[in-house]
Amino acid sequence: MDRRKLGSTGLEVSEIGYGAWQLCNSDSWGGMDDQTALRLIDEAIDGGINLFDTAPNYADTKSERILGKALERRRDKVVLVSKFGHTPEGPKLFSVDWFWKSLEASLSRLRTDYLDVLLLHNPPSDFYAGTDPVWAAMDEAKAQGKIRHYGASLDFAAEVRDCLSNTNSEVLEVLFNVFHQDVRHSFDTVRSHGAGIIAKVPLDSGWLTGRFDANSRFEGIRARWSEEEIAQRAALVSEIESLFADRSELAHTAIAYLLSYDEVSCVIPGMRTQQQLMSNLAAPDCSLSPAEKMKLEVFWDQLTENGTKLLPW
Repeated sequence: MDRRKLGSTGLEVSEIGYGAWQLCNSDSWGGMDDQTALRLIDEAIDGGINLFDTAPNYADTKSERILGKALERRRDKVVLVSKFGHTPEGPKLFSVDWFWKSLEASLSRLRTDYLDVLLLHNPPSDFYAGTDPVWAAMDEAKAQGKIRHYGASLDFAAEVRDCLSNTNSEVLEVLFNVFHQDVRHSFDTVRSHGAGIIAKVPLDSGWLTGRFDANSRFEGIRARWSEEEIAQRAALVSEIESLFADRSELAHTAIAYLLSYDEVSCVIPGMRTQQQLMSNLAAPDCSLSPAEKMKLEVFWDQLTENGTKLLPW
């Protein structure tokens, strides 16, 4: 698998990374035993994946723990990304005191003495002004060698611009998929700051695989969608499929769209099965022509009235 530079960090990352929210997560994604998780991690590395993205609240810390077990003996071969702010117990805490406790706990669970990237996990919007003392704490952790690079996980172009303009962030994890494209309007700022971009939720929580329809119903985190929103999502999927009727894999088209942007370093779909892993590994083999890329840009511009009416997450 091809690799891309993660901004100006000096790291090179696989075009497809492993979004580890689903690892051993029984609450939202149907469950996964440890042996299945360990096997998937091994197969992902064998397939060329070298970036793994996790967080303390993923599967109530088990995502970090299973990654620590799987990667301990090949730590120097992978890029580990974790987060701070969403606690395993549920509340969001962004204090300096909690930052140090969370970081040390993540390092212990991941069986490592450093993180390649640590991200503030969707903090309150006023954090992007750069004045909160947690940014200084992250600088200190970087000076101590406990983190190599830092940034934030966020959702909108305005947040990207503020975060890069007001902090020393080097890496951002952004909500970016065919249905959520607001962040692409900040890519001029990304380029000027040399930031690395990781695209999260690339398949819109499964919608852009084409396996859901208007009759689908959900539990866990995906229960956030009303019946009306489900019907709208289903209609939008059908529209995308009609735009690319000559392509058999909707998920590959969706990922190819993200990778068509040079600013995107890595795309991190989740994966619970070997079939999903194999599909995601094959996605970079698909590419879009400039005309096809424009189709999806125009689709979103029209859907959101040029970004003024964003689709609910």
